[in-house]
Amino acid sequence: MRSIHPIIILAKDVIRTYITEGVIPPANKELTKELLGKGGVFVSIKKHGRLRGCIGTIEPNKNNLAEEIAQNAISASTKDPRFPPITIDELGDLTISVDLLSSLEKVTDRCQLDPKKYGILVTSRNKTGVLLPDLEGIDTVEEQLRIGKKKGDIEPHEKIEIKRFEVKRYTE
Repeated sequence: MRSIHPIIILAKDVIRTYITEGVIPPANKELTKELLGKGGVFVSIKKHGRLRGCIGTIEPNKNNLAEEIAQNAISASTKDPRFPPITIDELGDLTISVDLLSSLEKVTDRCQLDPKKYGILVTSRNKTGVLLPDLEGIDTVEEQLRIGKKKGDIEPHEKIEIKRFEVKRYTE
């Protein structure tokens, strides 16, 4: 049996404590070097293999990754507008993944994209869409861009700026 990474343990503990007690658990004083860093983070929650919540930040908003993960874990479990908040009864059926994002890189040519390797941030005026990399069913750059635009409420014909990022994904 493989061990669960501390990043997943942190996200699960935060979700469980917040759902059952309504509080954010105190951060472990002995954070790993990785968790003391800063960066964008997405927390994705699935129930029986189906998306149940996903919220993240492209750029860091908190003092460290541990705080960023905690905030996004709470948001993914209670504030994703596509789903009702997670209930205590669901906690045993959830699987969590946490993506730590690299810095954004401007894309000047679509040949610099690969939906298996890079996530994207697409912007048009004041509208933004974000799509993580290596998502099931998204195999082409065209699909990735189409879905990224749709998520940002960007019309198909609108001119966009594209930035890419890589993730370090932790899953149960």
